[in-house]
Amino acid sequence: MQDFLLFAVVGFLAQAVDGALGMAYGVISATTLLAFGVSPAHASAAVHAAELFTTAASGTAHLYHRNIDWKLFWRLAPFGVLGGCLGAYVLTAIDAGAMKPFVTAYLALVGGWLILRSFRKLPSNPVPAHIVAPLGATGGFLDAAGGGGWGPIVTTGLLGAGAPPRYVIGTVNATEFLITLSVSLTFLLALVTGHWEDAGAISDNLPAVLGLICGGLVAAPLAGLMVKSIRDTVLLRLVGTLIVLLAGWQTAQAFDWI
Repeated sequence: MQDFLLFAVVGFLAQAVDGALGMAYGVISATTLLAFGVSPAHASAAVHAAELFTTAASGTAHLYHRNIDWKLFWRLAPFGVLGGCLGAYVLTAIDAGAMKPFVTAYLALVGGWLILRSFRKLPSNPVPAHIVAPLGATGGFLDAAGGGGWGPIVTTGLLGAGAPPRYVIGTVNATEFLITLSVSLTFLLALVTGHWEDAGAISDNLPAVLGLICGGLVAAPLAGLMVKSIRDTVLLRLVGTLIVLLAGWQTAQAFDWI
């Protein structure tokens, strides 16, 4: 019950930010799981299982408010799905201990990038067509390999190119459901075919998964209201700082500093 309540709070806070800014649910959740000693593959599988529910709720909310650019959606989704499937397959095929430092470093870089982005004014221009495919593929791959990354990579990339924030955030949230579904199916396929032999410990993380789901489902419809009371820049700085601190904690554990 203690683990459930802890991760329900984590899921609520992560989804509140993710629904409002198009990023951070996977990164915050995966970083927290890694900080509790969960392996990268198990953390990614647990986060994507929870995101099946939270991304569906968040995407539905953005659909209701007409925040989705369907032209961008259909250009972005296929490459995100391909990248996500490849990332999940690669992650289940390698030694988790060897992957952990790279995942931690990636999450720390994402946290720093979020902080830097909070100090820049975002322009509003049409989405450049040539950046959609590489952003989608990279975001999908890193999302599966790190347990989070679709939002930070894709949302910040599109916003940095000058795309309208409302439609970027809505579209990235909507496409994330397809990415999450494809990654989860890849993990399941790897388990069924014997490609992933070390999957038994996932059941040990069930309270965390249920907590992430419940917290995220409560926050999904509230994200629009919360973003009205807290400035985007403040949210970005808070999330970036939290991710960097948790990644630093994980690094300190790896070097036996704590």
